[in-house]
Amino acid sequence: MSQPLSRRHFAHTLAAATAVASFTPAAFADGKARDVKKAIMWSTVGVKGSVLEKMKQVKEAGFLGVEPMGAMNREDVIAALKETGLKAASVCCHSHWAKPLSAPDEGTRKIGYDGLILSLEDAKAYGATSVLLVPGVVNDKVPYEDCFKRCVEEIKKAAPVAKDLGVKIAIENVWNNFVTKPQQAVDLLDAINSEWVGWHFDIGNVGRYSPAEEWIPVIGKRILKLHIKEYSTKLRDEKGAGAGFGVKFLEGTNNWPAIMAALDKIGYTGWGIAEQGGGGSPEGLKDLSDRMTKIFAS
Repeated sequence: MSQPLSRRHFAHTLAAATAVASFTPAAFADGKARDVKKAIMWSTVGVKGSVLEKMKQVKEAGFLGVEPMGAMNREDVIAALKETGLKAASVCCHSHWAKPLSAPDEGTRKIGYDGLILSLEDAKAYGATSVLLVPGVVNDKVPYEDCFKRCVEEIKKAAPVAKDLGVKIAIENVWNNFVTKPQQAVDLLDAINSEWVGWHFDIGNVGRYSPAEEWIPVIGKRILKLHIKEYSTKLRDEKGAGAGFGVKFLEGTNNWPAIMAALDKIGYTGWGIAEQGGGGSPEGLKDLSDRMTKIFAS
């Protein structure tokens, strides 16, 4: 006959069971586990400290990975990843906004290209399997057709380097007036035509245009990574497009159950990377992590 548990032993057992439950993957409709792992974009980690100190806070909050920026101090990042046990979910190219591959002048495009190559090399060093790339920017000086053409040319040049390094290029949909419909993402990938180039799907960014669950089946298995971000079409309509990001996870208009179901249908597994405000304190990081657990269980 078993002995009754002491109050302290009971509390310890309950806490351990709760911790395990919080990391238990949600299940697909067919009973298989949903394998989406929590990470966070480096630029959204607002706590103060060294690279190692910040990564310790990220780990403590419940994240399993982080998305470093390109051109960080490589030794610092490698050491912090090793000490904390965090994984590099992705690397975000550091040069793509200021020096886009769509720029009219060759010199600017060269700087952007070199930044992409450096980010690919960083990703290789960190064990990441892809680099997030904003491919170009459409504006008064760069019409859509020119942006498309230049991006295809530059990314095609980089694809063999990506292959040699074993790191894929993952194009992200952002508010750059380029790729505002899911079929345009497919058209861009088709034009590049490389197995080393796929998509880094930002769930919140598409909220301005159409529901994320409508994009996922179109891009399909070419989705390599996810940015997890909330959006409110209500605030968009009331205060302007940018205001739509002014909500916490689960407090906007993203239909997370539909989004997760769409990801299940394409068989997505891998990283879900937070790009969301609120990570400026240990408590904020923990709140982001806890809310992501709920999202992935939707």
